[in-house]
Amino acid sequence: MINKETFHPLNYIKKEEYSGSMDGMRYMMKRVKGEEADMIRVTIWPEPYGIHKTPEEEKQFIEVPLSEDGEAQAADWLNEQYEEQKERWRGSLRKPWV
Repeated sequence: MINKETFHPLNYIKKEEYSGSMDGMRYMMKRVKGEEADMIRVTIWPEPYGIHKTPEEEKQFIEVPLSEDGEAQAADWLNEQYEEQKERWRGSLRKPWV
């Protein structure tokens, strides 16, 4: 689980993509242009592959404001998705590496 007290990638995201994983769930956070302001796009997908080798239908994403509040929303969403789809993530760990 992501600890919001120590999870602070906002300044990094303003310049680069930020990625990580939690027990079979991979995620990437990156800055994107929104209609009115820049946003953080948070994408999740199952292991074992990277984001570019994973089929689009296996990915889920949200966009949140590029701000401290958005950073907190992203952490909450990642934790929620991890808990709600725990079996999916655990199942991805059993897939053979190709």
